Amino acid sequence: MLLFVDELTNVDFSFLHPDRGLLGETWLASTELDGALDEQGMVCDFGIVKKTLRNWLDETLDHCLLVPRHSPNLTLLEEGDYISLRWRFGDQEMSCRSPAEAITLIDAEYIDAASVAQWSIDQLRALLPDTIERLSLDFSTESLGDDAFYHYSHGLKKHAGNCQRIAHGHRSRIQIWRDGERDKALEQQWAKRWGDIYLGSDFDLTESHQGQLSFAYQSAQGRFDISLPASGCELLPTDTTVEWIACYIAGQLKEIHPNSQFKVRAFEGIGKGAVYQV
Repeated sequence: MLLFVDELTNVDFSFLHPDRGLLGETWLASTELDGALDEQGMVCDFGIVKKTLRNWLDETLDHCLLVPRHSPNLTLLEEGDYISLRWRFGDQEMSCRSPAEAITLIDAEYIDAASVAQWSIDQLRALLPDTIERLSLDFSTESLGDDAFYHYSHGLKKHAGNCQRIAHGHRSRIQIWRDGERDKALEQQWAKRWGDIYLGSDFDLTESHQGQLSFAYQSAQGRFDISLPASGCELLPTDTTVEWIACYIAGQLKEIHPNSQFKVRAFEGIGKGAVYQV
């Protein structure tokens, strides 16, 4: 008997890509469980399935940096409660040091939906009842139609939860209205500008040297450091919450087109975000 849960939850994270570097991403997670019926006539209680898988995904993937442990692009150093890494992509490189809880090491050479799903299944087997004979996990992206979107990574040092991690991210839509009319050309411009972006706060910038920008801060979970190519970063004069992101985009548009009115609807992953009008 097969039990399924479609779109069980979604996870927002960043990962290391061999060609594009640090990428923010958002995946929807769906699952299937195959097994015999128990004395209740169930493969497994939906409450158990949802709680077990959601909690594990929230703790292990959500708001983490996913790192392919076996990639030749990676240099890794595990230092007790901290992890330091260097990642080479193309002719560029980035580095990061953060508390180990903010980084998930995937036993794979490459991060994609299939490799993360298989690794996750291997970890989850021990958490499910013995009656479950087979578990499958599927990660997919949100269907966006022709809406523009971008991948962004960031960190929010003031956040009380896991958003404080310096390298987590989202795959996010952008919607812009100019003088009351939806302007898809402007949306595409911002999607291109921020295609694979790291959004950093200028007050967290510690160094700009030879085309690299370095950011660092101390937050409740510990000390975070990251260094990336300047070409893949944009500095904001504020924190990089989605509220400030919406304000920033609207303000940039207003500077270029002072006689127009703008409404920006910025997303943070799936189904949530902020709206700002100017």
